[in-house]
Amino acid sequence: MVQCSLMAQNSAGDAANIEPRYVIDAPTAGLLKRGAFAMDVDFFQNGGMTVGLSAGALDRLSFGISYGGTGIIGHDVITMQKLPGVNVKFRLFDETMAMPAIALGFDSQGKETYIDSVERFTIKSRGFFAAASKNYSFLGNLSIHGGANYSLENKDGNNNLDFFAGAEKSLGSDISLLSEYDFGLNDNIGIVGKGRGYLNAGLRWSWGNGFTLGFDLKNLVRNQNNVTIGNRTIKVEYVRTL
Repeated sequence: MVQCSLMAQNSAGDAANIEPRYVIDAPTAGLLKRGAFAMDVDFFQNGGMTVGLSAGALDRLSFGISYGGTGIIGHDVITMQKLPGVNVKFRLFDETMAMPAIALGFDSQGKETYIDSVERFTIKSRGFFAAASKNYSFLGNLSIHGGANYSLENKDGNNNLDFFAGAEKSLGSDISLLSEYDFGLNDNIGIVGKGRGYLNAGLRWSWGNGFTLGFDLKNLVRNQNNVTIGNRTIKVEYVRTL
């Protein structure tokens, strides 16, 4: 008889022992370990919520599925996205002293409200992407990430290749600060975006037992209408390894 034990993991701060899979919205080259699984829950405006389930299938391969909608919290009518989102990521190269880790992937899950009239999310899904990640020791841990993507949500006439970059800096054993910038080249003709790109900032706090809580301020450069300081969102992550 084979027995399995469950081991909790942390994903923020100097004591983190799993690789970050995202900065805030931008993908990294990080993966779940083989046998690990994760549940991510994003809470956003208009009573919105998206739930994602992911698993580490192989040492270099992970995949997942997600689904969400608006009006789930509160008294408004519930409106769900048309189809579940799917994601898959394969790491081509591991990080070395001289080179970053590099991964290729696909992700059809956008962020926030789905807009039926132009068949896209408020923040487009990444579609096909390439991501690179490099870690440094600097007053704790410092991670730098960047990449490019091509979204399949292009019926609004924005079909350009896009680019993104981000960073994570640990603050003690359990907390990390994050920032990222999406150039928004595929969202710059005024239907949703204004051509300023998307600047996001966030905080991650590992509670232990596999739980991480995140607070984000998104769209700080007001690339969309009806934004004051920024879109305030909450993220909960739970990771376990068999």
